[in-house]
Amino acid sequence: MCGYGLSESTVGIVGLGRIGQAIARRLKPFGVQRFLYTGRQPRPQEAAEFQAEFVPIAQLAAESDFIVVSCSLTPATRGLCNKDFFQKMKNTAVFINISRGDVVNQEDLYQALASGQIAAAGLDVTTPEPLPPSHPLLTLKNCVILPHIGSATYKTRNTMSLLAANNLLAGLRGEPMPSELKL
Repeated sequence: MCGYGLSESTVGIVGLGRIGQAIARRLKPFGVQRFLYTGRQPRPQEAAEFQAEFVPIAQLAAESDFIVVSCSLTPATRGLCNKDFFQKMKNTAVFINISRGDVVNQEDLYQALASGQIAAAGLDVTTPEPLPPSHPLLTLKNCVILPHIGSATYKTRNTMSLLAANNLLAGLRGEPMPSELKL
């Protein structure tokens, strides 16, 4: 019942957007020695707060003790975390996905976990959601799967409902949506 600590570790963040920054902000007091990040482009202003270094994804995979995936699902990120990605990771590394299930090739993740290629995984998202009870990932002792509860607070769900309703009303009026996600 032991694991690896954050103190003096390297944390890699895939997607240093609003959520990636919030994660780094919360992890910093735990003694993280180094933050790496990757994404579509460097974000020097955002990264300065954490002294985070923009690196290619292969370097992030190879050097991180913990990897947190918080990027958007786009055609470029679909299947981003695959066999090649997991092979580059340390065998002591912990993989965490809080973005979207399709960013991860779950069959490749299962193989990496089952073979000991990586130490552990924590998943807040899967494809499909929820996973069928017979899914192989659910048989692993080194994989924790939550039912996408990252946003399961009354305040967050109410805010999400208001955003959706305001977008719908604006769309029906032929106006620009106030909270449109532009890809």
